[in-house]
Amino acid sequence: MKYSNRVERLQGKRTSAWEIHRVAQQAYANGADVIVLSVGDPDFATPAPIVERAVEALRGGDTHYSAVSGREPLRAAIADEHRRMTGCAVDATNVILTAGAQNGVFAASLCLLEDGDEVIVPEPMYLTYEACVRAAGATLVSVPVDRARAFHLDCDALEQAVTPRTKAIFFATPCNPTGVVMPRADLERIAGIARKHDLWVLSDEVYADLTFEREHVSIAALPGMAERTVTLGSLSKSHAMAGWRVGWAIGPTVLIEHMGRLALAMLYGLPGFIQQAALVALQQKASIAAGMRDIYRRRRDVVFERLRDVPGLRCLLPEAGMFMMVDVSGTGLETVDFTWQLFRAKGVSLLDASAFGDTATGFVRLGFVVDEARLIDACKRITAFVGGLAR
Repeated sequence: MKYSNRVERLQGKRTSAWEIHRVAQQAYANGADVIVLSVGDPDFATPAPIVERAVEALRGGDTHYSAVSGREPLRAAIADEHRRMTGCAVDATNVILTAGAQNGVFAASLCLLEDGDEVIVPEPMYLTYEACVRAAGATLVSVPVDRARAFHLDCDALEQAVTPRTKAIFFATPCNPTGVVMPRADLERIAGIARKHDLWVLSDEVYADLTFEREHVSIAALPGMAERTVTLGSLSKSHAMAGWRVGWAIGPTVLIEHMGRLALAMLYGLPGFIQQAALVALQQKASIAAGMRDIYRRRRDVVFERLRDVPGLRCLLPEAGMFMMVDVSGTGLETVDFTWQLFRAKGVSLLDASAFGDTATGFVRLGFVVDEARLIDACKRITAFVGGLAR
């Protein structure tokens, strides 16, 4: 039997990088003493008021079909928050709910891109961007960031990558995997390029509430950008709701209408009880997100202080999020060998960061997704493993 060639576009190195995480999760489920730091799903539970609202809504019978693009109160609340953060004149008609930001990337790609288009993406990039772009028939053009500046954007290289076929620029700020927060100057440079060449911009901002020392700026807030920007957000990271699959896209009304028709054919609306819980999450966002940010900052500092001086390792202090990039090239091992040997010897699973792009070759990604005691244990195991290599 013959399959569509589209299935081939969904495969590749970036999508196969999760194998070590799958093996680690299976080992953990079987009772092995492993510490899983290879995925961005934190160990703590969703805050109780959110869970209680979902349970109450379930018991109240909110289990029927819901509005395909999302209920008006929740979309309006998302628009209000975006307007407060950016100054953009948006309302519920500029918002569509998606099954997490990942679904937003895929849906936006299908509505913006077509065969022959090119999409510029700074790399390292989130693993699924390439599959989404290729599924739409477009080509992803990766632009290496500056390793010498802790993975910050090389704006000159990005501008040089523009061709007559370029349709859009996709990026994440704060970035997964690097933890880099784009400064305003870089965003202004991207905005100038987008306006000059009439390009769409997709700005993935799921870690926007988890910045540490550097301020988050949304590119949609810059002059002339609201009408050409798709801003993605979610509750997965800021509210420990990864499994709830609540995300959204904010953009021009016509684009949101197109995405709504795609949702009619693909998702048919998020469950109502989840939307009720999401509304509570947004109403309590200030306190919940601040608490999450403090936890991740403490965990970041715990790991950085324990690994920064280990011979053979070089840690980059992230500016946001729940991950740290660690250069392991000084150990003499390739990153894929480092991750698998570490897991088999010490039971700690990290992700080979080269899957996010060749710029990250030599680095692994470590997630702050377990409590501080377990993180300290993981650091001890990593230190012992690296010390064994040196001996």
